[in-house]
Amino acid sequence: MLNSVIVVDDEASIRTAVEQWLSLSGFSVQLFARAEDCLAQLPAHFAGVIISDVRMPGMGGLQLLERLQADDPDLPVILLTGHGDVPMAVEAMRNGAYDFLEKPFTPQHLLGSLRRALEKRQLVLENRRLHEQADLKSRLEATLLGMSQGLQQLRRQVLDLANLPVNVLIRGETGSGKERVARCLHDFGPRADKPFVALNCAAIPESLFEAELFGHESGAFTGAQGKRIGKLEYANGGTVFLDEIESMPLAQQAKLLRVIQEQKLERLGANQSISVDLRIIAATKPDLLEEARAGRFREDLAYRLNVAELRLAPLRERREDIPLLFEHFARAAAEKLGRQTPALSGAQLAQLLTHDWPGNVRELANAAERHALGLESPNIETVPAGQSLVEQIEAFEAQCLRAALRQHGGEIKAVMEALQLPRRTLNEKMQRHGLVREDFIARQ
Repeated sequence: MLNSVIVVDDEASIRTAVEQWLSLSGFSVQLFARAEDCLAQLPAHFAGVIISDVRMPGMGGLQLLERLQADDPDLPVILLTGHGDVPMAVEAMRNGAYDFLEKPFTPQHLLGSLRRALEKRQLVLENRRLHEQADLKSRLEATLLGMSQGLQQLRRQVLDLANLPVNVLIRGETGSGKERVARCLHDFGPRADKPFVALNCAAIPESLFEAELFGHESGAFTGAQGKRIGKLEYANGGTVFLDEIESMPLAQQAKLLRVIQEQKLERLGANQSISVDLRIIAATKPDLLEEARAGRFREDLAYRLNVAELRLAPLRERREDIPLLFEHFARAAAEKLGRQTPALSGAQLAQLLTHDWPGNVRELANAAERHALGLESPNIETVPAGQSLVEQIEAFEAQCLRAALRQHGGEIKAVMEALQLPRRTLNEKMQRHGLVREDFIARQ
């Protein structure tokens, strides 16, 4: 239950009395003698109620109400009025005030109005939170495409981790979308308005690595003309994504570890430390602890990076996502070219579902773009490694069900007719493949 209350009144005796009543009843009270001071110190998205006198020197309670309503129309404001201000207060309630109390008022009257206002505030904030979560989930579904259980779990993990101030290690094969996941962790969290800096550790020559990460002062080494801000310093307040972290030279691993531990760095050629606020998201294909045991990676850094781990399944382990991803990439390529997206034949769909996709999403995107261009698809081997005929048939069946559900907006009767299946059989197949009707109902 919310319990935060702000009281604005120029009379010290009123402020003291109200604070005593409310504090004894378990409320957290903040006092202001001037409306201007209240506005200047009001927290964003204040989760409480404001009680304000109507007549005060400078900005009065009605002006304060107007300013508060402009920022948050749902913020409850209770006005304290003298006898002659009652008609004015009634008009203020029509304009958005929650309630008014005529002086002198009893503690019971004040507490009753305040509790009702706080209950309303709690409902409003909870409703906002649910809407924001639904909006975030919808945006993430449009960014990390897929209906497989693995992708749904990944999206839940991303939403959970995005708001936590912890470093994350992403493990996955080449082309599986590690940078996209890292970008989502940044974009859906509190650092979204700060820089996102991506570095591929395997692409930076070892001789330039330190200057690239930490920057340098003028004359720090031959050719260092002028001061240069390094990537870590540039990302201050935001996120650094270090792809192929296993390729980072051991000497730089030690310096990165110090930055993570102390949140400070030094440019090359400088003696002064610079404070930085960074979130590190690293990506790797091999197991960093195995790399550490082999002497190729610092074990202490591996633990610092792997506070939380996300594993991206290869495309061959989530075949039911292949048609959706292929359609997305093909449609995007066709729209860019001003063309219609070519339809997939049953044979082509079967070929997509049975290919092993060693290049993962990156390879699939390339095949989709070639399809949109009207070019022949690359030579795709149609016998997936380690997948039986039964598994291939199951993947194809799941895709047919998903396509019909999407086409008919989750209308079960229409899907039954399209697939010529009885209701019970359709229900059993949907349950077996983890398909839920509500996921396919078109959002208004």
